[in-house]
Amino acid sequence: MMTMTMITRAIRTSSPPSGMWTFDTLDEALSSFNRMLRMNPLPSIVDFAELLTSISKTKHYSTVLSLSLQMDSFGIPPNIYTLTILINSFCHLNRVDFAFSVLAKILKLGHQPNTATFTALIRGLCVEGKIGDALHLFDKMVSKGFQPNVVTYGTLTDGLCKVGNTSGAIRLLRSMEQGNCQPNVVVYTSIIDSLCKDKQLIEALNLFSEMLAKGISPNIFTYNSIIQALCSLCEWKHVRTLLNEMVNSKIMPDVVTFTAMVDALCKEGMVAEAHDVVDTMIEKGVEPDVVIYSTLMDGHCLRSEMDEAVKVFDVMVRRGCVPNLYSYNILINGYCKIRRMDKAMFLLKEMCQQGLLPNTVTYSTLIHGLCLVGRLSDAIPLFHEMVASGQIPDLVTYSILLDYLCKNCHLAEAVAMLKAIEGSNMDPNIQIYTIVIDGMCKAGELEAARDIFSNLSSKGLHPNTWTYNTMIHGLCKRGLLDEANKLFMEMDENDCSPNDCTYNIISRGFLQNKEMLRAVQLLEEMLARGFSVDVSTTKLLAEMLSDDRLDQSVKQILHNFLK
Repeated sequence: MMTMTMITRAIRTSSPPSGMWTFDTLDEALSSFNRMLRMNPLPSIVDFAELLTSISKTKHYSTVLSLSLQMDSFGIPPNIYTLTILINSFCHLNRVDFAFSVLAKILKLGHQPNTATFTALIRGLCVEGKIGDALHLFDKMVSKGFQPNVVTYGTLTDGLCKVGNTSGAIRLLRSMEQGNCQPNVVVYTSIIDSLCKDKQLIEALNLFSEMLAKGISPNIFTYNSIIQALCSLCEWKHVRTLLNEMVNSKIMPDVVTFTAMVDALCKEGMVAEAHDVVDTMIEKGVEPDVVIYSTLMDGHCLRSEMDEAVKVFDVMVRRGCVPNLYSYNILINGYCKIRRMDKAMFLLKEMCQQGLLPNTVTYSTLIHGLCLVGRLSDAIPLFHEMVASGQIPDLVTYSILLDYLCKNCHLAEAVAMLKAIEGSNMDPNIQIYTIVIDGMCKAGELEAARDIFSNLSSKGLHPNTWTYNTMIHGLCKRGLLDEANKLFMEMDENDCSPNDCTYNIISRGFLQNKEMLRAVQLLEEMLARGFSVDVSTTKLLAEMLSDDRLDQSVKQILHNFLK
């Protein structure tokens, strides 16, 4: 007669050394579970725990929870291992609250939580961004006499790094070294990656050297983090050194490595070198993906090399790499920048035929391109098409349209659009209001501009330098110099320092209104602050110097500002 151990072993598809179950499909796992439930007597809880662990490794966490409920209904008593598996599953499903309920159940049943139990809970808290709670639980775990292992430390280190607390992660590393648990490559890589993202490359390289000195071999993730940081700083010599180290360590660069290099080269305008990297990549048997091809296309678009960008697009398609929305958006943006709106609009039609739905970026880019070539009458219908298709315009889209409506004397439409934005779920930013204020000032609607400006604080907004410059210019045009000067004086008080444009605008206002004393004071102050007289002010000064009616002593003073 077969023993229970022989029966349970017989229904496993294989028995690897770890004792874990392996399955080709989830259905196979469920079939095995159902067969186990039909056995009499039932298999041991250890067998069920192994089965649940195997399913959990395939990330079918909801299935694990469902099977656990079935086990309860069959009266199979859980143990610390099955309950820890439940905690882990809840945490992966972002239900750390339910995970803590399982912890309460563990204590109620008289089971003793183990390191794996606490590590799963710490991971769940970290995933939800509750790093303070995770640290508290870690301290509580240690105070209760539980020894954190390298996985616990690695989990907490990663959590600290992800919320930007790299210094806290380093302190945890040092604490780890002082205890009985030595850091591994995962712990070091998390911190190195975080340091690189914080642009602390020297510190990252020092930690990398420390890791090597301890005999801990870096993995592909370690190298990629440092290579990406080096590429962003154009440290190509160090990149080559690190690539050679990788290859010598039998670690081959992957698509992430090559993407970092291609992206950095393209941003520096070194597109030919980026092509060389892609060629090397293909020679090494690493197939470029849509991100790499799109990055190459963007590199050519930045140089207005649209024919070359299209060639890359065609190569991508020929090699069986399907273009995505990002790829089309890059080409559309490239054509819009060189004002080839016929090509850009054709690509919009093509991408729709390919089943790709344009997004807010697509529409905003096209609307901006149409406005740029003076086709406001085409931009407005495209905006309405965007809204009708379910794409919600963002503040960038609105600012583009508002700017061109104001510049083309469609102030009523601009004001109506501003009211529509205010009535939506969006909060207009200072840029939106400044565009409208500028349009009103230029259209002679100074009172309306003044009303919007004076109400900014009630909307929780503060004028920036551009806003002040716009209002000061409008007031100067109307000859309201006292009010303009009052705004000018307010700028420093409101932590918004005047710039060269501010000084030139207000100086011209006083010059044009023959307020020479104040104009000279402003011009002298402007030069003392290191600003220069701009073209418009220079032209005005030249005109005033040629005016025979102007007093010679005043001319002599003004002449000094043209030197």
